[in-house]
Amino acid sequence: MSRLTADIWVSAYLRRLQLADIPVFVTAKGDPTAGAVLVKLNTLDGKARAYQRSFDLMTGERAWIVLADGDEADVDAALERQKSFDPDLWVIEVEDRHGRHLLDEPGLA
Repeated sequence: MSRLTADIWVSAYLRRLQLADIPVFVTAKGDPTAGAVLVKLNTLDGKARAYQRSFDLMTGERAWIVLADGDEADVDAALERQKSFDPDLWVIEVEDRHGRHLLDEPGLA
């Protein structure tokens, strides 16, 4: 199975969120072909959670795992550290009081 480029995956993810009326912003645009993607979920109450895509070593399948969780400032600091290590990184910010991010939907892992 071929892998989608980062920019195509991001475009599809943004569209899905827009169709669900969930506000979303690209806060860091990474390498269009192979950049890693982090998703920040901002629940608009001072809290946030950042997700990164990872591989399950047992099954070989991709899954989203929590990179950072807690006060928004702490999550932002974790994202800044990741960006300092990886200049090709994409960061997508989802804003939803109900905590919806759609990363658990089919086709987004």
